[in-house]
Amino acid sequence: MSLVLTRIDNRLIHGQVLETWVPYVHADCIVVANDNVAGTPLKRMMMKSSVPSRMRVEIGTVEEVAALFDSGELDHCKILLLFGTTRDALRAYRCGLVYQQLNLGNLHAAAGKARLSCTIFLDPSDLDHLTELDEAGVTITARCIPVDFERSWKKLIPHRRKQD
Repeated sequence: MSLVLTRIDNRLIHGQVLETWVPYVHADCIVVANDNVAGTPLKRMMMKSSVPSRMRVEIGTVEEVAALFDSGELDHCKILLLFGTTRDALRAYRCGLVYQQLNLGNLHAAAGKARLSCTIFLDPSDLDHLTELDEAGVTITARCIPVDFERSWKKLIPHRRKQD
């Protein structure tokens, strides 16, 4: 298996992923690990139908996706793995779905979240999740689209900008 991109993007599968990231990383399989979408047949169907038929698409709960990766069924694929939240990314890692790099794409605004870039809003629990992944050795960067400059997630945090 080749994990070509692991990304957190609240929108999961959408035009930006399909039109910029898939060709950039040469993915032939998109895997979505998100309990909400996995548990909603209409959302799952709509998401799958937006992907060209030549690409494999797997959508499951975080635990289901971790088990899928462990099964070896995706060993021949170039996988773009998508999480909807920092919590999903951390849960998958704790379930044994180990990845070396994590791209922060779009994490939308919500109550209690602070704006750290034009596309990334995080709250204290998000920071805790990312810190745990960082401490486990995952390289975490922010990059909306491939042509953007890749930045360390720590440099987005206001009190850390001067330290790093």
